[in-house]
Amino acid sequence: MPIPAPVLVAPQTWSHWLVALALNTLLIGLAQRLPLLTRAGWVHAGILGSLLWGCLGLRGWLAVVLYLALGSLVTRLGFRTKQARGLAEGRGGARGPENVWGSAATGALLAMAAVLAPPAWQPLLLIGFAASFAAKLADTCGSEIGKRWGRHTVLITTLRPVPPGTEGAISLEGTAASLAGSGVMAGLMLVLVLGLGAGSSVSPGAIWLLVTLVGLAATLIESWIGASAQQRWAWLSNELVNGIQTAIAALLAMALAPLVLAPLVLAAAS
Repeated sequence: MPIPAPVLVAPQTWSHWLVALALNTLLIGLAQRLPLLTRAGWVHAGILGSLLWGCLGLRGWLAVVLYLALGSLVTRLGFRTKQARGLAEGRGGARGPENVWGSAATGALLAMAAVLAPPAWQPLLLIGFAASFAAKLADTCGSEIGKRWGRHTVLITTLRPVPPGTEGAISLEGTAASLAGSGVMAGLMLVLVLGLGAGSSVSPGAIWLLVTLVGLAATLIESWIGASAQQRWAWLSNELVNGIQTAIAALLAMALAPLVLAPLVLAAAS
């Protein structure tokens, strides 16, 4: 039997936002010794965390924390080998403010939009939110796994062999890792942010597949941008390309979502 559409955003009260700010300040203070982010990165993560908790509550905040943890874990895989080859992330893999917002700016904007939008629009906006983080974890998994374990790396625009770590390079192993990362993040978002379970009025499997495939597609598009436009324009930094990738994923997901989302939109509007 179909269930009503879940409440997708947090109650917007002053007390809720004060709790969001206080808890994130406390948690960042406790966590900043972990080698996941730089000191400035932790400050910006606290701002992001407060924003997400304020807009989406604990579940939305937790989904992004899990994204950060999974991305950091994947970055550490084979780190010594990547470091020896000159392919490892700088600062020992610790992310700075530019990485935080390059990954999360699209999601943060969509979370705020979901708070301001009518209930009928919330599922669509949060599918875009989910897709933006699925794409980013897909990118991290593909890049880090491909650099370490990719056996045949080619440039996506020409399919000519290139060294691992080249902008726009892809490999079979890296692409498979991107698909897996996108699928894992899509599953977490499905449960934590969209609140869809087995008894939902729409097919959770259909939305999971949509977000997963959009995440992979946006990652491949990002590789194409890296192989073409990023080589021509010096101002097109990795963080800006990451922001473009997550925006592409969100827009694709929201454009295709009506194919599977109509029952949930109707339930939310009723």
